Amino acid sequence: MNIPMHRFKYTKLTAAQIATKLKATEGGPACVSELSDVLAGRTLKIVTDKGPVLNYEFTGRNQLTVSENSGAKIKAGYGALTLKQIVFFSHMIPGTQKGYNVFVDRDTSLVTVFEVWLSGGRKEKTLGDKEITVDDREVQREIYFGYVDVAGKKPPEKRHHLTNRIEGKGMYWKQDTGIETLEFYASVVSSNFVELTRHADDLSYCSPSDYVLINDNMFIYDRTECEFSGIFTLFVADLFTETQAGVRLGFNEKDELEYYMFRGTGEVVGQLAYLEPFDDHGDKPMVVQSASDPQSPGKGQRLVYRPVRDFQYMSDEEVHQAALKSTRAFGGGAPDAPQMMSGNNMPFTDKLVGREFTLRYDNGGPVRHYKVTEKFRLRYQADGESQWHEEDYRAYEADEDLIFFSHLLTDSKPRASVQVALDLTNGLTTCIHSQMGTKYFGNETSYYAIFGVAEMKGVNAPQYVRHEFTDELVGHAYSWSYSDQMTSMHLYTTPHSSSWTIFTENQTMGAQWCAPCIYVKLREGVYIFTINEEACNGAQMCVVINTKITHDCGFGFSGGRQGVNLSLTGAIGRHIGQYDVRRYFGPKARKERSMEWMS
Repeated sequence: MNIPMHRFKYTKLTAAQIATKLKATEGGPACVSELSDVLAGRTLKIVTDKGPVLNYEFTGRNQLTVSENSGAKIKAGYGALTLKQIVFFSHMIPGTQKGYNVFVDRDTSLVTVFEVWLSGGRKEKTLGDKEITVDDREVQREIYFGYVDVAGKKPPEKRHHLTNRIEGKGMYWKQDTGIETLEFYASVVSSNFVELTRHADDLSYCSPSDYVLINDNMFIYDRTECEFSGIFTLFVADLFTETQAGVRLGFNEKDELEYYMFRGTGEVVGQLAYLEPFDDHGDKPMVVQSASDPQSPGKGQRLVYRPVRDFQYMSDEEVHQAALKSTRAFGGGAPDAPQMMSGNNMPFTDKLVGREFTLRYDNGGPVRHYKVTEKFRLRYQADGESQWHEEDYRAYEADEDLIFFSHLLTDSKPRASVQVALDLTNGLTTCIHSQMGTKYFGNETSYYAIFGVAEMKGVNAPQYVRHEFTDELVGHAYSWSYSDQMTSMHLYTTPHSSSWTIFTENQTMGAQWCAPCIYVKLREGVYIFTINEEACNGAQMCVVINTKITHDCGFGFSGGRQGVNLSLTGAIGRHIGQYDVRRYFGPKARKERSMEWMS
């Protein structure tokens, strides 16, 4: 059975199918680089605080025996890599669906162990408090902190621990396999990643992650690609030398088993501010508590954002029938009534009142004639129509004489709205046409941008110049406060995608999600940003961001069983950092990377 997992189709592998495929891991992981023999001939007793005691005998450079909690000795293949004082080794347990990934610090005798397993068969709660069953193919993990037990030597008092010291950092990595990624550690429980070589669309994705501090310059990072293919990536990194050593385990979106170790080199591409209190060091896990023991999370428990599993599917016709019962614009109440996302909105403008104009869009696009007689009502007529339509509208002055307004398209099927930027100084206009329905859900929005000119008294519109798509916001991060009670961070990750991050009570960055988006440049420092929260709640946000005043203003568009709604949004922003990543995107960058591989 094929199921869309955030737009990737994957096979819902059974436990038996997974067990059969995992037999290939019994000889240990593959590796392009030469594996280390530093452990060959040695024994290690690893004691963890709340987990197993592991006794290892390394009988060769790729063979070991392991005993869990003084149990029977089990033979397994393994691989080991070193990075400075860290020895990292990985192995699976033959005949099972679990394994261990172990980081040994030879300077301090401290150890961090990642137990991993598939076919967990367990359940967890989503952020919406809905209980779901985790897919068998999704790699689970539990982290144990401990030490190497040496006879006659007192155990160390300190441990490796979870950390927020890496929060906000961005990295470019290139593995010895040739695979290149960008990783943005924008939250203490999640990360963004861009697969520069695996995927062709320059999109970022979000996955739950962990960060472990070894020392001031070394850390351990992992991510499980939940809601994608369920594959697991884990590595230790040294920021002094910008190098890494790690492992990848699981099934990719083609259902191919991957189990290999890798080395990589990279560079720091930037740092965002992290805003939690100075005495918060991120050393406590942020988890959904176990129902059986509220004081202690269950094994493998983690905070995972699974929004599409709470999303109720509707067909196009079901949405249209709901829209016939209720299609509302701007709350349907008092003209200036605040809405959930508009507590910090910009004021509405009356600069269009008394004006008549025609918006003419390129390449056979629509031609609409407007008459505006009131601050909150307008009339419009498309070319070829015999009658005028009257609709509520709202307009902002997003920059000097740059108007951004929106209204519904009367009786449209599917229900549609337009968000229009109109420059009164040069006659340029951009329209974001929004409508209900995608190929996945009827209750998910879709949109596209069209460019054109305005014909109006006192303005000479250009013949060739237009607003245009841009990547100038890419890499920037802003916090946006829609009210004093609601703030999120937007990270503009690639020219075609963005993510949003939920702040927790003490301003620590929490759950994240991401989606494709578009950016349009209207003027220097002024941009349209449009995103649909796809595979999430299906709602669209379309705003003009004015970086000169660090404020945005705009509109939301959404639909469901309660009908279709065109709403208001606006927020006060704070610029909280930037990643230098624009150079990695686009056909030119991809061609240069291809040329490098060929040589």
